[in-house]
Amino acid sequence: MIGLLAGSPKRQPVGFTLDLMETKKEIRDFLTSRRARITPEQAGLRSYGSRRVPGLRREEVAVLAGVSVPYYTRLERGDMSGVSQSVLEALARALELDDAERAHLFDLARAAQPTGAPPRRHPAKQRVRPEVQWTLDAITGAAAFVGNQRLDILAANQLGHALFSELYATPARPVNNARFVFLDPRAETFYADWERVAGECVAILRWAAGRDPRDRDLSDLVGELATQSELFRNRWAAHDVRFHNSGVKQFHHPVVGELSLSYNRLDLPADHGLTIFTYTAEPGSRSEEALKLLGSWAATADPAESVRATDQS
Repeated sequence: MIGLLAGSPKRQPVGFTLDLMETKKEIRDFLTSRRARITPEQAGLRSYGSRRVPGLRREEVAVLAGVSVPYYTRLERGDMSGVSQSVLEALARALELDDAERAHLFDLARAAQPTGAPPRRHPAKQRVRPEVQWTLDAITGAAAFVGNQRLDILAANQLGHALFSELYATPARPVNNARFVFLDPRAETFYADWERVAGECVAILRWAAGRDPRDRDLSDLVGELATQSELFRNRWAAHDVRFHNSGVKQFHHPVVGELSLSYNRLDLPADHGLTIFTYTAEPGSRSEEALKLLGSWAATADPAESVRATDQS
């Protein structure tokens, strides 16, 4: 993950060397943090003597994974060259990784392979196909938007614009939820459970960085957030990862007040890296009434505001 805390180097050969070094550090920090949270008792092992650090020792992880101590030590130092899928599976079981953490471990292992691939430059701007926008607009009664792994909102239906009107109030495009959460003071009011949302944002970005460690735009975003937000830096250092597939979010919307909405993720196989998210309310609930009211408000909002909201420049 090149320069995730300090920006990206300019020359590609140097950049690739730093990419590999940073990936090794990511592996080391991730594995160390995962074994630190498991006690010997939790792992079914007997504990002997005092421990200078919390959690399992390296030799205990090696026993649980069925590998030698020197081999596990090599892996934890970030040297995963030639590591097999069976060893990674055993390691995931030994460290009691959940699905997101297991996927992250495999992503890091792939990134650590000496492929010789050059670092990626800033990719071309992601575009939302007209057909996808038609799909969004056909969704009624639910807020819907298209996002990417960097937590950008690239397109939305009318209700989606209305639900996230606080994010669209800033001129920067594309709208970015992580930037809003950590750099905009209104976020702590808009998200009723800001602490949980903040943790989710960081964990999603960490997972995305493992999947695509040479994503320059992601690197720049993480660098920006780490530079400007101590809260982000502290959470980033925890090495937590998670999927963002479904759940419930609590909002305090400036127009309609409290909202409790269920969200679901719908991947777009034809559009690499893009996903539709829908936000719906339980039928007959107070949130459903509020969402309908929000839809009415959006339909009668100032046309000038609508133009600014739909500007995806």
